[in-house]
Amino acid sequence: MKAMILAAGRGNRMRPLTDHRPKPLLAAGGRTLIEHQILRLKAAGFTELVVNHAHLGEQIEAYLGDGSAYDVCIHYSPEGAALGHNGALETGGGIFRALPLLTDGNAPFLVTNGDVWCDFDYARLACGPALADGDLARLVLVDNPDHNADGDFALTGGRVSRQGSARLTFAGIGVYHPDLFAGCEAVAFPLAPLLHRAMNAGRVGGLHHTGRWMDVGTPSRLAELDRLLGEAGD
Repeated sequence: MKAMILAAGRGNRMRPLTDHRPKPLLAAGGRTLIEHQILRLKAAGFTELVVNHAHLGEQIEAYLGDGSAYDVCIHYSPEGAALGHNGALETGGGIFRALPLLTDGNAPFLVTNGDVWCDFDYARLACGPALADGDLARLVLVDNPDHNADGDFALTGGRVSRQGSARLTFAGIGVYHPDLFAGCEAVAFPLAPLLHRAMNAGRVGGLHHTGRWMDVGTPSRLAELDRLLGEAGD
């Protein structure tokens, strides 16, 4: 199974740190955010990676190269200026554009946000069937952080739904079937409506990760992650 790291966001909440450096190349614990993801994916057996980019994306390509320094193969899916406009394609549009690099049209693939850090073992998504029969997605959910206290989705018996009292936060990590994007067009669009539609049809599974997870979306969270990794020696 191939994996994609989403790295095209502008990182407005990280400004001024992201004015001259893309957010995935910000460092914590002596490594860039995207390197933490690459190394965890490699440890879990994912060696064919796709990285999309937009804002200052040429820096990402120059820094990571073809991935050989990490013993993986990296393909790039440029957005923004490469497509003749300034903005990225949002999460859904970015994945849709990268589909030819991710799948033969029938195989599921993993996607993870480039601006999260977690100790989740990606091998949990690679062992056994990646998706249950008929499912279009399998999401990793985590305990709700302070900045998302109400959570995103409910998880009951391994099934994810939009309603439920015990809600968890979507970790930005999931396995998707290409059919989730059936009927989509090559424009900017979010992923959430596609997931909502699949949930309404009962076609989304999930699992609960109870370890560490952080959405590294602000300078203060980046500093906190740097402190935690320094203390842990990770």
